Amino acid sequence: MEIRAKDLTKMALLVALLFVSAYIAIPLPFTVAMITLTTLVFNLAAFLLTPKQMLIVSLVYLLCGAAGLPVFSGGVGGLGKLFGPTGGFIFAFCVAYPLVSLFKGSARSFWRYVLVGTLIGIPLTYIGGVAGMMLVLDIGLWPAIAGAALPFIPGDILKVIVAAYIALKVPA
Repeated sequence: MEIRAKDLTKMALLVALLFVSAYIAIPLPFTVAMITLTTLVFNLAAFLLTPKQMLIVSLVYLLCGAAGLPVFSGGVGGLGKLFGPTGGFIFAFCVAYPLVSLFKGSARSFWRYVLVGTLIGIPLTYIGGVAGMMLVLDIGLWPAIAGAALPFIPGDILKVIVAAYIALKVPA
């Protein structure tokens, strides 16, 4: 697989944006999960990259954080974060957003981006987040859904819309 310099540059910039997006975090008093711009940037990357490129970007993000770089929500890194209550989100990113990239199709379309991001990206991310909270915190399904999914739905839909808008403004 040959990667052109232009594609490699785009991938590197999106990885850097992912790193920065984790620092824009708002803690919530009723859950260990935070509101971040990470999901916006993951959607943007999925709309701009091929599925293989998106998988590489996702894995670079995960591996840099696992190695201890402070790139996860709230500017934290390390295996403790990766295998902590919100680690399920991070693992889910590596599955959800290459699939978003795959199902977005080849034609650039605002409504298709919004539909795919909302119906594939958000639910798969929440499945990982809910599963992680259930395993690590030893809580039931409904408390995990209340802490990992429900409070974030409106904001994540808005982030998909913003990412779709930005993606269409970036030259192909």
